[in-house]
Amino acid sequence: MHVVATAGHVDHGKSTLVKALTGTDPDRFEEERRRGLTIDLGFAAATLPSGRRCAIVDVPGHIRFIRNMLAGVGAVDACIFVVAATEGWKPQSEEHLRILELLGIAAGLVVLTKADLVDEELAEIAQFDVADHLAGTFLADAEIVATDSLSGRGMDDFAAALDRLLARTPTAEDAGRPRLWVDRAFVAPGAGTVVTGTLTGGTVTAGDELVLQPGRRRVRVRAIQSLHAAQPSVGPGHRAALNLAGVNHEAVGRGDVVVRESQWHLTRTVDASLGVLDALDHEVSRRGAYVAYLGAGEFSVRMRVLGSESLRPGSTGAVRLHLPRRLPLRPGDRFVLRESGRAETVGGGEILDVDPRLPAAVAQPDRSVDRVVAERGWVRPDDLWRLTGERRVANLAGWVVDPAALRAAQAELRARVADAGDLGLDLAGLHERERAAVEQLEDVVVEAGRAHPVRRQDTLAEHPFLEALKERPFSPPEPSTPATPPISPEELRELVRRRLAVSVDGVIFAADAVDRAAETVAGLLAARPEGFTVAEFRDAVGTSRKYALPLLAALDASGMTRRRGDLRIAGRRLPSHRSD
Repeated sequence: MHVVATAGHVDHGKSTLVKALTGTDPDRFEEERRRGLTIDLGFAAATLPSGRRCAIVDVPGHIRFIRNMLAGVGAVDACIFVVAATEGWKPQSEEHLRILELLGIAAGLVVLTKADLVDEELAEIAQFDVADHLAGTFLADAEIVATDSLSGRGMDDFAAALDRLLARTPTAEDAGRPRLWVDRAFVAPGAGTVVTGTLTGGTVTAGDELVLQPGRRRVRVRAIQSLHAAQPSVGPGHRAALNLAGVNHEAVGRGDVVVRESQWHLTRTVDASLGVLDALDHEVSRRGAYVAYLGAGEFSVRMRVLGSESLRPGSTGAVRLHLPRRLPLRPGDRFVLRESGRAETVGGGEILDVDPRLPAAVAQPDRSVDRVVAERGWVRPDDLWRLTGERRVANLAGWVVDPAALRAAQAELRARVADAGDLGLDLAGLHERERAAVEQLEDVVVEAGRAHPVRRQDTLAEHPFLEALKERPFSPPEPSTPATPPISPEELRELVRRRLAVSVDGVIFAADAVDRAAETVAGLLAARPEGFTVAEFRDAVGTSRKYALPLLAALDASGMTRRRGDLRIAGRRLPSHRSD
């Protein structure tokens, strides 16, 4: 499916040509028909000789309605460029041609209308004049067809030439994220709000839940029409009318956008390329009342030229545009820039970056995905897709990571691991990206939630305090006494966390102290099945009541013993007594 737009000077017969081809009068308003002047966008559909169908957007040619013309040509595949043989090339012919070029339209057909009103010599002169103006443009090699819409002369040739043009014109790509710039909103009797536009980027199906921007208004697609027929779904490159539930038509205007939620980055600041028209008689700088035409919308913008103070006529440079509201834009979107004070088209170009990160003084925007990643360092694949329209596979724990950013993060983490000493670097204190980076360090090993240098000596596992605990398992030394090997509170907590020692009621024991106490208890109960007292256990392990009570509490808690009055008897988890 293709969408084409007319272009050309006022009163050169664009609407009459469309009506002769399609049978539909694209002038929708009584005033347009009465004055013979197209004021707003008109729409029609044609079936060509091959059976191919296309939608046609008819645009106004008068300079006073240039904003309406711009709203109609933002998402078309090709153009029908109309010049009247009776008048030849005119000012709006030139402006429309430059606008089409600025929007990146690369295919078109030229139609010389009103050919019956001139003789052969004048018709030939008009054709040469048109060809001369089109030299060096995208229409330089376009077919030129002479027609007279009223008599029907040349209409078959026109339809065949349009068929040939569209046969070699690529169709719109389905990137999986639809976007429809609203160029018309109205209420249909018995149906409610209807919006129309050219759908790009993806497919919309009846029943879809979408979002209308601005305002993140949730809407549901009740029904779809395309080419004047109801459709269950519509793909990119089609003119579409969407019947929306959830919004009043009076709250929808030209330049609003229908998209899928979460598929688009909404932005108010973009970096873009700007090609300045060479016919301009002044430089372009930040001083000016600028209006950007994006999609079907017209937006007042503030502009700053990047890298210099101004751009000369005929030159191309980078600019930063500040929009009045957040829009769902992507790199590659085309725009036209006009200066409202002078009422002139300044130039146009394409969006390069929808979320600039660098200050304007140093920004050097382009459409490189690698640049976007490098400026952020770490970015989620879905975020990168929204920012660039391209998919990248995560290269580190769910992130797309710039190599330089990863090297810098790992150098810092390597130093922090070295500074952490015997305890190691606690991963719980790192954020998600740092944890992912430290686990990729080849010279660092992660054990029990802490990072240590590889081939390190585990000095904590050989700490003198541990040796002291093992030597006196049932009467452990206090960690804070002068006679005890010095150990910090952090090291003590790490010993317990790594189960190199155990803490029972605030007393630190050797890791196997409770198990060794259980063996002693098993021996006591083998001799006295009716139970034993605290004093008997204290004497059996050779300790004091201060340490006997925590040990017995640990045995009770583990199910190895249980209390019966003043006695301890065997619990269900008590190991069997071994007689050596």
